[in-house]
Amino acid sequence: MAGYNDYTTKWSWFVDFMGGAVFYANNWPPLPAKLTVDDRTHPVTKQLPSSYAAPANEWYLWKPSPRSNKNVRVLVTLDPSNYPIGIKDVITGGDLPVVWTNTKYRMIYMNMGHGEKIYSDATQNTLFANAILWLGNQK
Repeated sequence: MAGYNDYTTKWSWFVDFMGGAVFYANNWPPLPAKLTVDDRTHPVTKQLPSSYAAPANEWYLWKPSPRSNKNVRVLVTLDPSNYPIGIKDVITGGDLPVVWTNTKYRMIYMNMGHGEKIYSDATQNTLFANAILWLGNQK
């Protein structure tokens, strides 16, 4: 599902579902980036290395950071070594989680899918497969 929402969003339930995160800024054009796996114990990230180079993507910055919500479990973050990131639209810093779950729901948000080579990385494909399997698990 798409996760985009901004300060004009009228769906408070959707903002809650996203962990209170509201879109604030993005980089442009899509660029590759180093990602840090914050939590390697979650079923979605358990097979991932501590960091990996993700294919080109448009990275979203959220305000407030989803990490500030007690119900959000951040799984993967844009590594700060990427800053500044962008050419036309540049993100110069900030806490930028890219994969998280809101523990109030069985949901996962993944900030991936804007680049033309998004499925070209085996590590990221493992992340996608794990997420699908976790979401479909009835336990």
